[in-house]
Amino acid sequence: MLRADLHSHTQFSRDGLTRPEAFVQRCIQKGITCAAVTEHNNIVGALRVQELAPFKVIVGEEVKTTEGEIIGLFLKEPVPKGLTPERTVELIQAQGGIVCVPHPFDRVRRSPLKAEALARILPHVQVLEVFNSRTTLRRDNEKARRFAEEHGLLVSAGTDSHSVWEIGNAWVEMPDFEGPEEFLAALRQGTVHGKRSNPLVHLLSTYAKLRWRLGLSPAR
Repeated sequence: MLRADLHSHTQFSRDGLTRPEAFVQRCIQKGITCAAVTEHNNIVGALRVQELAPFKVIVGEEVKTTEGEIIGLFLKEPVPKGLTPERTVELIQAQGGIVCVPHPFDRVRRSPLKAEALARILPHVQVLEVFNSRTTLRRDNEKARRFAEEHGLLVSAGTDSHSVWEIGNAWVEMPDFEGPEEFLAALRQGTVHGKRSNPLVHLLSTYAKLRWRLGLSPAR
């Protein structure tokens, strides 16, 4: 069985603090045997982790659409930010990718996909994130799980980690797989595990964004 973190970041997101080498080492230490690296609006970090990791890596991207964020998994090319949710979904599926909606009901963040947009693209959503370690309010994760059950969606979990200390806080225990179709079948048999991260991790992200804007982020 795999222990899969299906939503994580490295330094290649503007609010990421973890170098790919440290990301890989921490995953090994915490027993993560599959990671979906879903940088904001790029796949550079995912490709780098894939080169380094001795475990399974899913190349993904957390795309900022005009109405909130959508994750594409099993991507071959980056999906541009700033497009409509419908167009974003179209570009993910055009390359054989899987559409996942992260932290859909998180009331603390500004980034979740708007409810109206989720309703419009729902026929194309394959996976809904029902446990996100960075979701501050437990009820928001619980609402996501109820929504997934009501609409027959597969469920996922992820740390949404931007720092090395968050890795290992959430995972899906699931069978091994090869490729998107087997992934969906394996996820159907998966079990979600996790704990919420300390809310102070959001301050680390703010710090990283500030360094990015000031041009102080470490070289890629």
